[in-house]
Amino acid sequence: MKNYDLSGKVALVTGAGRARGLGEGIASKLAECGAGVLITDLGESPDEHMPDRHIGATDSMRAVVQGIRDRGGVADAFPLDVRDESQVEAAVAHAVERFGRLDILVNNAGIGYLIDACTELTEDKWDAVLDVNLKGPFLCTKHAARRMISQGEGGRIINIASQAAKSSFPHMAAYTASKHGLVGLTRTCALELGPHGITVNAVCPNHVTTGLGAVQNDYFSNHFGLTLEQYIDNIRTRNPMRREGKVADTANAVAFLCSDQAIYINGDSLNVTGGEEMH
Repeated sequence: MKNYDLSGKVALVTGAGRARGLGEGIASKLAECGAGVLITDLGESPDEHMPDRHIGATDSMRAVVQGIRDRGGVADAFPLDVRDESQVEAAVAHAVERFGRLDILVNNAGIGYLIDACTELTEDKWDAVLDVNLKGPFLCTKHAARRMISQGEGGRIINIASQAAKSSFPHMAAYTASKHGLVGLTRTCALELGPHGITVNAVCPNHVTTGLGAVQNDYFSNHFGLTLEQYIDNIRTRNPMRREGKVADTANAVAFLCSDQAIYINGDSLNVTGGEEMH
């Protein structure tokens, strides 16, 4: 398949520092299309709600960057906690210093493994999910958009939402609320930034078995008394295309929305679910 042409563009992708994760797949696809890419991730775990296995450690970020470079792409890495506005400002500044500009922001960083019934979910877990999944994209959009406006050449902002932004799932109150909120943020920013030639869209994938998805697999298979294989088979059976999502499905959608072919798509929330979600 012929790639979209993103030559000369620069992208900042959050939560992209873990090998074989969704962010890594998105960053790799944008680099394959010709964009220079700044990989960002936590680098180290800041608190008990983000254990090391769920983040892109410093060594992992470097490996993702090296993999892109080995395939002929241009990439760099920068540690970023999207909840910290000063770090967000620094990441945007680093992208401009390293590459000379910023054209694309992909708000991919997110957590969804703090799963519990709404009657048992603690306030600190609720706050942890909303801070990363909603406050983080707001802060990144705020500072990336300022840079794009100052450049005067438009831009693209893509928020990685979820099928949970359109539907509801039990035991995922915080995650579902955060993704519904992210679609609202997408629409509002699209209205405000559209006059500057900056489009803001969301991508809503269904279940993708990356690190976050694997945790959900374990939790819900145990909750429903199923083996892991039975639970995954149920996911496939309910999907019209009889499979779960792949990283490439989402990465391809992001690349399209970043391209000139999507110049008139703004404020949309694109389902990437194989027909499992239709509104």
